[in-house]
Amino acid sequence: MNNIKKGTIVSRKSYENDILFRVEDIINTIKGKYAVLKGVSIRIKANAPIEDLNIVDKQIAKNELDKLNEKVDSKISENRNLINNYINILCGKILHLDGDRRYAEKSARYYRKMGLNAIVKNVPENKQPIVIGNLIRRYKPDVVVITRT
Repeated sequence: MNNIKKGTIVSRKSYENDILFRVEDIINTIKGKYAVLKGVSIRIKANAPIEDLNIVDKQIAKNELDKLNEKVDSKISENRNLINNYINILCGKILHLDGDRRYAEKSARYYRKMGLNAIVKNVPENKQPIVIGNLIRRYKPDVVVITRT
């Protein structure tokens, strides 16, 4: 499995290839090479020996992500009336800080699709405590969401 490098999309054989991951790093240990993995469609971090990994074809990964997006879009459409009638009243303005750029972008897309008033900021986790006060004063949100990797 020498083809596995940073950025490769993989799945784990030992978990029946249930989750798609992006390789974040490769580490050499006394037990062999391990990959640091980050979930592609769900927020999860893991590690695995290189020999436990299957490289996932980019088209297959794209198809899986497209299916997930279709499922989310379908749920949003099914609940459009509920969302339009109640959610903005219940939620108000949302400020969402996310330490992961990809998930911040994904969250912003979903907020837009649902018609929610959300400000999404990609802020590294170590800087979140420093900037949160200023962001709350600036945006005056009703709901604050802070997600970490």
